[in-house]
Amino acid sequence: MQRSDDNPRTPTPSWVAGGPALARPTRGAVLQWGVLALAVVLVLPGLFRLAGSTMEEGFMLVFPERLRAGDVPNVDFLHLYGPGSLHVLMGWFEVLGTSLTSQRIFGLLQLLGGGAAVVVITRPTGRVLATIAGLCFVVLMITPTGLAALAWPGALALGLWSIAVGLRSRTAIGRARLRLQLVAGLLAGLALSFRPDMIVALLLGWVVLFVLRVTVVPVVIGALVGLLPMWVHLVMAGIGPAWQGMFLDPVVELRPGRSLPVPPSWTFVDGALQALSEDPIYAPWWGLPAPSASQQLFLWFWFVVVTNIAVPVVLVLAWRRRTEIRHLLEPLLAAALFGLGLTGQAMQRPDSTHLAWGSAVTFAILAPTIGVLLGQGVWRRVVVPFTAVSLVLLIVAPYFTLRPYLLTTRISLGNKDGGYEVVRDDRRFIAPNTATQAASQAAVDDLDRLSAPGERLLVGPADLARAVYNDVVFYHLFPELDPATYFIEMDPGLADARNSGLDADIASADWLILTNFWTGWFEPNASSTFGDPEPNKVVADRFCLVGSYDNALVMLYRRCASGDGIDPSTIGIGPDRRADFERQRARRYGDGQAVES
Repeated sequence: MQRSDDNPRTPTPSWVAGGPALARPTRGAVLQWGVLALAVVLVLPGLFRLAGSTMEEGFMLVFPERLRAGDVPNVDFLHLYGPGSLHVLMGWFEVLGTSLTSQRIFGLLQLLGGGAAVVVITRPTGRVLATIAGLCFVVLMITPTGLAALAWPGALALGLWSIAVGLRSRTAIGRARLRLQLVAGLLAGLALSFRPDMIVALLLGWVVLFVLRVTVVPVVIGALVGLLPMWVHLVMAGIGPAWQGMFLDPVVELRPGRSLPVPPSWTFVDGALQALSEDPIYAPWWGLPAPSASQQLFLWFWFVVVTNIAVPVVLVLAWRRRTEIRHLLEPLLAAALFGLGLTGQAMQRPDSTHLAWGSAVTFAILAPTIGVLLGQGVWRRVVVPFTAVSLVLLIVAPYFTLRPYLLTTRISLGNKDGGYEVVRDDRRFIAPNTATQAASQAAVDDLDRLSAPGERLLVGPADLARAVYNDVVFYHLFPELDPATYFIEMDPGLADARNSGLDADIASADWLILTNFWTGWFEPNASSTFGDPEPNKVVADRFCLVGSYDNALVMLYRRCASGDGIDPSTIGIGPDRRADFERQRARRYGDGQAVES
């Protein structure tokens, strides 16, 4: 019998090794899950008070409602990922109601599900190492996007549980084995319905299970059933629009405007959102010595690439040579190959969010891998692995892991303010600062007073020729107003491309909310160029300015017989704004595209 606990004399096989699913809790189990629960509880109140991303968190609130209203992703609105998360969230909102809180509860469950799967997979290596693995996963996954119910954390949790159930099926017999393999396949299919690009990680992770004689046919059958949301979507949207929306748009059309240098720049932060968060006005306290933010991203990128490749290689070599510990290495190897398949996330856009997403699994199993390979003894099995992962967090990327975790803990304890609420009736979102909150609330109050149900609303950036980001949460606050555009989510190269149809969408709207929140967006990619000017001309020709709040931080427009004749991108910014933008871009990136004074 496998001896799986930290005490080699205690024959308590873990669940993935054939142990019972519901055993009488031991003191060690209570302590293990208690530590993990404490790590989450410390940041939980702060996570519910923090400002979220106004586009990503916004569309996870809005898109399920559009689906419930009869709209179809890739036909009636742009959606770059699989339909599964929208279908599940639509059902979730039917039960709990559509609100920021219910959406974040769902996001919390996704993160907890992924963390629990990591603990279960690494449990054969011992409770302490599994606890360290769970803590590493929580810190990496909970800090980039908070509790936003995005598709990636959900797909990651489902994929990890697919691996865990597949591992468990090896020790079952008869119908129990068949059921477990069907469930494992079902979970893999659901993961793919959330994020089709999870297929590489799933295929690599399942290589180990198939080598270990997990039967292919029931897994494939389960996966086909788990892909039901995808089959429904293909019927509703059609193969052509679905292929365009889920594959061509994110992989081909969007890449020039969202990709970042590989490796990241050593001297400055490439990602616009990360650069904003590192502004001295907003950057949280961190009193320990550390490399600069850009240097951390550079180091973190190489750490992700090296460990994602090295860990599975080391585990394969150890599996071949050390037959006495194969039962401990096999779950780690399945997880490591799964983690290797996530490397594309780090390569496509190496900002802090995608580096965390691309490394969460491999980093989580790093301590168990070190502990198992070093052998018995507290120092080798606990102290050295824990020290290794702690040093990585403290030296390589503290600004993007431990610092936000500490900030959120301080908010939970009331030591620091969270975000600032913008409210309309029973709906709300949380703005990051008082200026954004005041301007947003004033625009919301005026639109609430002036608009009528059934009218059409379009939300966008002040300069619609640079549709780099969008504050989708405004749609959430006005569910009785119909979105006037396919580009509820706005991305460079899509919404601002010539002949995208955005100008016609604007002409069909009754109301516009345009913001200057993202006017200073600078990235070394195509998002820093100007696209189609026609949408700005439509605003000037057909809309009148109702309100400009906090020097045009937010602007509210109403359709009128003859427009104001003023390009919205110049209001509150000045007529030389474009030339100034080009000069700043050239100074930062040295691309020789400055506009001379």
